[in-house]
Amino acid sequence: MNFSPSFLDEIRARIPVSEVVRRRVPLKKAGREWKGLSPFNPEKTPSFTVNDQKGFYHCFSSGKHGDVFRFLMETEGVSFPEAVERLASIAGLSIPSSSPEQEKREAKRKNLFEVMELATKFFESALQSHGGADARGYLADRGIVADTIREFRIGYAPGDRYALKEYLGKNGVPVGDMVETGLLISGDDIPVSYDRFRDRVIFPIQDQRGRVVAFGGRTMKSDVQPKYLNSPETSLFHKGSTVFNFHRARPAAHAEEAAIVVEGYLDAISVYQAGIKYVVATMGTAFTEEQIETLWKLAPEPVICFDNDSAGRKAADRSIDRILPLLRVGVSFRFAFLPEGKDPDDLIRHGGLAEFAKVLKNPESLWDRMWVRESDRKTVETPDDKASFEKAMFDLIALIGDSRVRQSYKFRARAQLVAFFKALDWGASTHQKKKSFVSRELSVGLGGPLVGIEKILLGTMIHYHDSLLELHIERLVLTELTGELEAFKRDIYRIYREFEDHSPLSFYRQISESYLKIFEDIYGPLVDSPASTPHVKPENIYRRFPLLSLDPPVTFVDRCVNLFFLMLETRELSREIKKIELDPAKANDPREVEIMLNWVRDLHEQRGLIQALDRELADGAKHIRKNYGEPPSPWLSPGIEKAVELSGA
Repeated sequence: MNFSPSFLDEIRARIPVSEVVRRRVPLKKAGREWKGLSPFNPEKTPSFTVNDQKGFYHCFSSGKHGDVFRFLMETEGVSFPEAVERLASIAGLSIPSSSPEQEKREAKRKNLFEVMELATKFFESALQSHGGADARGYLADRGIVADTIREFRIGYAPGDRYALKEYLGKNGVPVGDMVETGLLISGDDIPVSYDRFRDRVIFPIQDQRGRVVAFGGRTMKSDVQPKYLNSPETSLFHKGSTVFNFHRARPAAHAEEAAIVVEGYLDAISVYQAGIKYVVATMGTAFTEEQIETLWKLAPEPVICFDNDSAGRKAADRSIDRILPLLRVGVSFRFAFLPEGKDPDDLIRHGGLAEFAKVLKNPESLWDRMWVRESDRKTVETPDDKASFEKAMFDLIALIGDSRVRQSYKFRARAQLVAFFKALDWGASTHQKKKSFVSRELSVGLGGPLVGIEKILLGTMIHYHDSLLELHIERLVLTELTGELEAFKRDIYRIYREFEDHSPLSFYRQISESYLKIFEDIYGPLVDSPASTPHVKPENIYRRFPLLSLDPPVTFVDRCVNLFFLMLETRELSREIKKIELDPAKANDPREVEIMLNWVRDLHEQRGLIQALDRELADGAKHIRKNYGEPPSPWLSPGIEKAVELSGA
């Protein structure tokens, strides 16, 4: 609705700002101004001033500033038209109509509101009559006391099909108005219209100004369906934009900066009666955009408190998709779920307000609810599963309209996905079957599982100098090894480039003297005696990798070498990820976190390959032993059981 500047000025002229402010804030005269404690922030020294001559208030503690309309909007959460209407009423002014048609529509609406008021009084009276005894008993059983019945104007619809219709008719209400307000059921196939609500406890549904716009009826009989019956959509009642108990909850919600959202009006009444005045209920479990915006008028972060059953959780989860496009800086939602099989009414009646307060103590954030929803929907095990889960999270985040909030959620998603995937990988590695190729066929020694793998890799490459060394030399150069083994590897590469003979004896003779002990430890000692041709005996590579003594197919050993490389490359990826995690500057840089997330994806994919290849090689080793005979028993050590911890060393 548009208001002319002259009309707004007339309201300002008739109502001093201090007159409206002092209803909420105690004021003291200070020269030409009034002073008081801020209504926006807790403080001990007054910093809130009101100047009637200039027509504004100013709060130094919060920086908020405005006129009489703004004050109502800031402190009570009303819209601008509502503030104008309320102040016009105080000023004794009528809201001007912009056109004859609009004036006619407003007159019609006013008439319909009067019809709903008459119906409310009828239901209230019926509850207190002899015929309302069962309804009163039902309310007593639900713990609803007389004061609450009066405050919420709870009533009873008699079982007679025409009781309300006849009452309204006697008061001059046309049948057309009864039908238009949804009080009667009518249609072309219904000869005589009749009361919609019959033999039900009646709960008036009011708009944001406290006017009755609809009714909810609750049957008292288990065999009558539906259990709850609401008014249909009318010119007064739009279910998707109505929040039950809004007008009562608003003052408390603004005072506490909190709001609780429950599923049904009886739940809201029970919570309100117990002492939490900032409680409301949605008209149905599926949130609409209008209801979300309305709830944010109450508090910046309302708590959605639904039943902990399948329907309640599904309703909460569905609300996420409606909330995300509207999300912006300063507003959000949190989620709390009641104990299994309990609703707020049950919980409060049997455990008191303290039990309900426990439910509200640590509600889930919107982000946490999103994460739980998506992770519960998916099996997250394989690399494909991880990619699907990651895509689902980022697709949801893409729905957020506010770019700043969207970017913040992206950053949170990247960081949490990294931690989540790493936790899954650790779980997978620690639960890997011990009867694997690595644990059964290799002896890694005491230096750490991957140091042992490094020695086995180097010894295998030297042993297969005429095939695998040439095939994998570049990959070996790019793989970082531990301590002295890195320098030893570089010397092996030097010999490979400088000499044509790549036999173990050639490597032994050309290796730098300082690395001879490493060579012997990795491969074996030199045998140089008159009884035999000089050669290097591969006793240590056979000790660590006994299967090689059976001369397995080179293709099988090549697969083993690939496994060793993957294990070492996985360690390197883990180290790079850790560097970003431990560097505060990088951990808070979205670009670095994006890089880290990509590495985590690569890491998980490689670990999946490692596990699959490890199982394949275990089967291959079993086949080789069966066909070639059992190799010598490997030298076992306490470190062998840790060989499956692929992210170690």
